[in-house]
Amino acid sequence: MTLELLEGTAAMAEAAIVAGCRFFTGYPMSPFTGLLEEMSRRLPKAGGVCLNAESEIEGVNMTLGAAAAGARAATGSCGQGIALMQEAIAEAALNETPFVVFNLARNQQDYFQATRGGGWGDYRTITLAPKDIPEAVEHTQLLFHLADKHRAPVVLYGDPLLAQTRVGVEIERRDFGELPAKDWALDGTGGGTGHSRQIWTWAMGKATAPGLGPDGHWRAIAEKFDRIGALEQRHEERDPGAETMVVAFGSAAKFVEHVAAELRAEGHDIGWFRPITLWPFPGDALTAATRGAKNVLVFELNGGQMLDDVRIHAHDRSAVRFIGGVSIAESGLSYGPLLDAPVLRRRILEAL
Repeated sequence: MTLELLEGTAAMAEAAIVAGCRFFTGYPMSPFTGLLEEMSRRLPKAGGVCLNAESEIEGVNMTLGAAAAGARAATGSCGQGIALMQEAIAEAALNETPFVVFNLARNQQDYFQATRGGGWGDYRTITLAPKDIPEAVEHTQLLFHLADKHRAPVVLYGDPLLAQTRVGVEIERRDFGELPAKDWALDGTGGGTGHSRQIWTWAMGKATAPGLGPDGHWRAIAEKFDRIGALEQRHEERDPGAETMVVAFGSAAKFVEHVAAELRAEGHDIGWFRPITLWPFPGDALTAATRGAKNVLVFELNGGQMLDDVRIHAHDRSAVRFIGGVSIAESGLSYGPLLDAPVLRRRILEAL
């Protein structure tokens, strides 16, 4: 195994290129800027194209176009910029165009955005929230696979720790299995034959090849996301059934693991649960993990967004308590003091 010492954005850029990404664009907003800079340096050497878009809206629509032509494509920003992309992400979900969106967020306040979305129509976005850079390398490649597998836009939810920390990682292509052929891609091969292809959110088709139309097509889309929701749930847990279970996602979960291990060593009956997919949320697994728990503590760096999903799925919702909160550095570009192991430890003990 060969390890490279890489900053998180460089590691994700290399993972995307190894996964076959050949088109990337975005608008620079910290901490996403680092990923855009890394892709601008690395992607052309791999035969790809990287563009600094004039706006987030321009960037996501260029990505949609590249993906519609069959390329593995990606874009991104922080949550504020991705808010501007929501219409195009919804369109891509409804016209079944696969690409990856990197949300290198400034904090954990984008959970609602990632799991509920801001566009129109009956769709969701598969969202993976890695806890560290090695996992982000894996998730980057997995998301390109899932996008093509389900013909849908997908999201990687990162943060400043993932983007700006430097660690030793291994970058190698991962095989996640066979994928369907991209026989829908607008690659020009059907031109002039009467069988040219079409990607259309309304799926009306052509006079010579009528489509399902909006009602039939959108019903099929809704059913597809129901299937995805049942199929793609991922989670990680330690000591399910413990008296106290702490639920956290992303980088915050790494801190929960550390503090819970210390408290277990001191004799506390404590475990933790981490949703890896924020959507589809691993609800059945959380129900099982919290069966018998007297305390279900939710730690996230926002006003309580994942808290909604935990309350829905915890075995006993009366046991659920929030121990997180909004905590932003004065710059607005990183976490505040709540993402600190001693502070987290104190909040857990106070909640017992």
